[in-house]
Amino acid sequence: MASEREKSPRRGMCAAIVSMEGLAVALATPVMISIGGVSAGLALPLGLGFFVACIVVAGLLRRPWAYLLGWALQVIAIGMGFLIPIMFVVGVIFAILWGTADLLGRKIESERSAAFAAFDRIVAEEDAEEEV
Repeated sequence: MASEREKSPRRGMCAAIVSMEGLAVALATPVMISIGGVSAGLALPLGLGFFVACIVVAGLLRRPWAYLLGWALQVIAIGMGFLIPIMFVVGVIFAILWGTADLLGRKIESERSAAFAAFDRIVAEEDAEEEV
């Protein structure tokens, strides 16, 4: 089980966002086919492939470079708007959610790191006082 210091709010929030985005795009695949007039041969691999890519990226978020892949997925989702215009809206919404999760996660992690450093300094000072 991970200690409190190893848990990453950034990773958790971003993984949740990108997973939900993958599901939303996968569920939009039938819409692309029936309403958007996109051929099934294009919509199925694109929608389901995007879903798989989102799940893979969610699992890779332990690595710093995976966040760049997450941003690339946001660009792809917005780009799907050229196939079916509602995807411009869906893509922008998820890009905003992704950016917010990334930004807030970084802020939380930096504040948490500072708090743990201050706590460690206080404990070290108390230990030094006890030894004297």
